[in-house]
Amino acid sequence: MIRIGVTGHRILAEIERIQGGVEEALCRIDRVFGGKPMTCISSLAEGADRIVARQVLMRSGARLIVVLPLPESEYIDDFVSIESRAEFSNLFHRADEVAQIPSTATREQAYEAAGKYVVANSDVLIAIWDGGSARGRSGTGEMVALARERGIPLAWVHAGNRDPETRRPRTLGESQGLVSFENF
Repeated sequence: MIRIGVTGHRILAEIERIQGGVEEALCRIDRVFGGKPMTCISSLAEGADRIVARQVLMRSGARLIVVLPLPESEYIDDFVSIESRAEFSNLFHRADEVAQIPSTATREQAYEAAGKYVVANSDVLIAIWDGGSARGRSGTGEMVALARERGIPLAWVHAGNRDPETRRPRTLGESQGLVSFENF
């Protein structure tokens, strides 16, 4: 199995372009790693986590490992809409394994621990990311830096983040959905 970790933004624009980038990344991973079955390691947060999980699960022999930063009953509170909670539940119930992060003092520390678990247990990391610095602990930028530090192959799907302090997604224009590869 090839273990594919995921990190990325939750609020995204032009989802079809991002999905195309993820598909390109998965095809490259498939070629480079000799067609081994894929395991997605994800916390199933909205946005990037679920996009990658869904696309990996469409492949033959694919598996899903869910990394819960908090107990499921607390974590699901992060998903406001009924549709989002249902999508989380559907994907969660497809998991072959669940890794529960031990209790931490704060929610932010729990998310950071989950992100570090994903990176530490991945053979390759897919980052759906704008290339910017992390907005606080456990951000995508921090997880990408950790993967780079460890020399983990990185498939970076370029994607705008949200406007600060809003839920309004941004696009990177022509760069949205393009893929850069590192250490492949």
